[in-house]
Amino acid sequence: MEWAEAISEAVKYIESHITENITMYEVADHVNISPFYFHKGFSILCGYSIAEYVRNRRMALAGEELLTSDISIMELAMKYGYDSPDSFTKAFSRFHGSTPFAVRRDKSMIKTFAPLKLTISLKGGYIMDYRIVKKETFTILGISRDFSYENAKLEIPLFWEEHYSSGKGKYVCGMFGINIESNIGPKTGKEKFEYLIADAYNPSVDIPDGFEVKTIPAFTWAVFPCKGALPHSLQDVNTKIYSEWLPSLQDYECAAGYCVEMYDDSSKYPNGTKDENYYSEIWIPVRKK
Repeated sequence: MEWAEAISEAVKYIESHITENITMYEVADHVNISPFYFHKGFSILCGYSIAEYVRNRRMALAGEELLTSDISIMELAMKYGYDSPDSFTKAFSRFHGSTPFAVRRDKSMIKTFAPLKLTISLKGGYIMDYRIVKKETFTILGISRDFSYENAKLEIPLFWEEHYSSGKGKYVCGMFGINIESNIGPKTGKEKFEYLIADAYNPSVDIPDGFEVKTIPAFTWAVFPCKGALPHSLQDVNTKIYSEWLPSLQDYECAAGYCVEMYDDSSKYPNGTKDENYYSEIWIPVRKK
């Protein structure tokens, strides 16, 4: 399934299951895309995470039903996935600016949130540097933690801060930041991915407590150079990957639930990772279609 087609199909699937206990992992499984790439791509292209989109659509639909039917507030709460009228009322009030009772009593104005319709617009030609590289298996030494997709954007930078502030940077400098998905999805019940702060493994060095050695499989990788201060250079390239490169990709597709960020030695730059010439890379495993 093409990238843009997959996102559109995902929106249709969400709409047809909007009152069910739907998760991002189910939607990613339905369109046969790695949860990591699906979550990031959906967020970049649509401007919302899956969870945010589902919450907003449910609140919009609940508001419409409240004004156009005699359904009770308790029934509405249960229909749209809330355990109690109180939790539903709080969510409803945040979205619409009024309580369900006030909206029904006063026929107050409510907010709408229409289903997403993905369109790909043609822009002027652009150049995006990347190369396709075959890499054999390589071994890393790292420290790992599991993260949920919904909170990872905020929690992973804190993980890096904790790593250095605790003194663990003397064991692993942080050449790599690696996302690994393993048996994630509705069929396994696992809903978090593994993230490692890692270096290339030197077998002559003892493994410190709390660290682990892991082998990254051989893949063909699409390697994207990022030049400039972090995190903006990485963020800009990530946006282009999902909004420009993947939708126009002809010969390749994402191959597995791995993503590698490679960081150059910051001591080589006058302003470290904030230097305008700082160099990093994003690696995405790909395969021929």
